[in-house]
Amino acid sequence: MTSAHLALAGGPVYLDYNATTPVDPRVVEAMLPYLTAHFGNPSSAHAYAEPAHAALDRAREQVAALLGTAGERIVFSGSGSEANNLALRGAVLASGVDRPHLVTQSTEHPAVLNTCRALARLHGVDVTILPVDSDGLVDPADLAAAISPRTVLVTIMSANNETGVLQPVTELARVAHDRGVLVHTDAAQIAGKLPLDVAALDVDLLTVVGHKMYAPKGIAALYVRAGVALEPIIYGGGQEHGLRAGTENIAFAVALGAAARLAAADLAAGCHHRLRALRDRLHRGIADALPGRVLLNGAADRRLPNTLNVSIADTRGDELLAAAPGLAASTGSACHAGSTEPSPVLQAMGLDRERALSAVRLSLGRWTTNEEVDHATRLLAKALD
Repeated sequence: MTSAHLALAGGPVYLDYNATTPVDPRVVEAMLPYLTAHFGNPSSAHAYAEPAHAALDRAREQVAALLGTAGERIVFSGSGSEANNLALRGAVLASGVDRPHLVTQSTEHPAVLNTCRALARLHGVDVTILPVDSDGLVDPADLAAAISPRTVLVTIMSANNETGVLQPVTELARVAHDRGVLVHTDAAQIAGKLPLDVAALDVDLLTVVGHKMYAPKGIAALYVRAGVALEPIIYGGGQEHGLRAGTENIAFAVALGAAARLAAADLAAGCHHRLRALRDRLHRGIADALPGRVLLNGAADRRLPNTLNVSIADTRGDELLAAAPGLAASTGSACHAGSTEPSPVLQAMGLDRERALSAVRLSLGRWTTNEEVDHATRLLAKALD
């Protein structure tokens, strides 16, 4: 048992991996030398810079390898929200189009939706927000109908953070590219959980987030396809290919690189199949313990292997979790924690208010065990006695 799992074992059963992951001890070990001995600025021209510069290049290659691309395509940022802002704002402002048009969809993360709203408010950008069906999926025909001669970017997340629903990104990208439009996908939730290849997805821009894949909070990356022009969102000394100025956070970049390397190894070993089996075990256990009361939210066959979003009839999700303090889980996106309003994601899928308020999101991860899944089932059943 790793030290991270020992720490988790001392508290409630942790089933909120989609909100954040514990930092893997192997990631901590990789980054520590760059907080101590290798402190140099990678842009300096002396011996102290060399280890930092080499580590930064290696981290880029490790992140790129997880995505099936090359290191020069990777831009490090301080968060997934920042990477999304760089993709959206950067593409729109670099487009040179008068009154540019941007297309997204209704269950996107607020980091995307609020950036779209800001672009509309501050830069006169026209924004189309596509609907989703009852499974949470975008119809490619709706995207085709929405694209106009002024459309410069389509941004559709790969996997929803609340339901785990997987969008048909490759098909949507084909629709956009047939019309000469760039495509961005927020892959924060899918990276490290399922195999990911930017060439297969056929996207131009893709966001990866460290704290969703066992690296610390405060580090993320944006994949930028060769030839894609972006306006920087931070101006300065020209770091990160001129797109994100500021002296690089070497230790955290190393952490993201190490996390990407570990994720690639996990995927090669089939660990996502283990998570899918655990998720389904959890679903069956809850359904058996609460017959007739458990409804799955989102597409059954198109979702992340670690994510279970269910509504439990005759209760509210926040009250259920409050009555089960031995379980750490969520009623939706962590960004909406404390809200008594139904999840906007579930509402966009057409769920009524009562069902949306009765939802809980249970997300599993690297250190989830059969015993924890079974214990979580008992805790939920007991909370409803």
